[in-house]
Amino acid sequence: MKKSLAVAAVALATVSFAGAAQARDQIRVVGSSTVYPFTTAVAEQFGKAGKFKTPVVESTGTGGGFKLFCAGVGPDHPDLTNASRAIKKSEMEACAKNGVADVVEMKVGYDGIVFAASKKAKHIDVTRKQLFLALAKEVPVNGKLVENPYTTWNQIDPSLPNAKIEVLGPPPTSGTRDAFLELVMEPGAEAFPEIKELKKTDEKAFKKVFSSVREDGGYVEAGENDNLIVQKLDANPNAFGIFGYSFLDQNSDKLQGSMVDGVAPTFEAIAAGKYPVSRPLFVYAKKAHVGQIPGIKEYLAEYTSEKAWGKGGYLADKGLIPMPDAERKEVGTKVNALEALKM
Repeated sequence: MKKSLAVAAVALATVSFAGAAQARDQIRVVGSSTVYPFTTAVAEQFGKAGKFKTPVVESTGTGGGFKLFCAGVGPDHPDLTNASRAIKKSEMEACAKNGVADVVEMKVGYDGIVFAASKKAKHIDVTRKQLFLALAKEVPVNGKLVENPYTTWNQIDPSLPNAKIEVLGPPPTSGTRDAFLELVMEPGAEAFPEIKELKKTDEKAFKKVFSSVREDGGYVEAGENDNLIVQKLDANPNAFGIFGYSFLDQNSDKLQGSMVDGVAPTFEAIAAGKYPVSRPLFVYAKKAHVGQIPGIKEYLAEYTSEKAWGKGGYLADKGLIPMPDAERKEVGTKVNALEALKM
């Protein structure tokens, strides 16, 4: 019965789309603010070719992008969504429920999450353990979890500045936030034996410890606009920001990246897998829209071309860390064949 209803939903969505075909003659993309500059660069190159209109790219955050993308099929819904993490099973289920049956996953490259400050600030080196102590809602003191008592960096470690803890970071809807929790806060929490033990005995409680960020002003949700974080850091040398490497690269005249666990956030370190806070980036396409909205297949072909995502491509100039040659070839083949993702 459930299967029949799902098939009927897909059929109905396809029919309603066909009836409204060509209601939109421009590709629409939503999603991650981190992937936004790359997708926008491809959109501009694609539009310059003159055969199709330049796609409209909107920065909504990864979670917000999936919500819009999975809401349905037809010209009222976006064709692609950017994501700074892989799609979740629950999101794929939401897609299927709304008739979005075939989703094409395109891994576009890698990115590092940086902990950055103004160039006017004193350079600091931090560990993931220190970042956990600075940003978690509850931290261990004398073996017990208590409300975070740290207000300045040097209270955590005397080698750190005697300055108020103020970190501007992404909101819960952001893929960057998800990745930061997984790549920084979780390992930082596990550095404490009592929390590591909690992971063995109560997985749910452990997750709450590393994923609950302080709400007393030490961590400030700065929305999905990474450019706004850059402006605020430039204005306040004591504050730090969390965002993708590409924004550090594009604003290297104003910002500096902190070393994390002894490794600097450089293009080379991320590409070599040495920088501990790095993650893959994605774009997802709606197969049902191919042939209905003009240019989707051609746009994907531009994105997966060597002149775009290759080692010497224009996306590397924007800060994207290219995948190894073999991986690019494999992903490109699947994407251009419109191979649907299987969870």
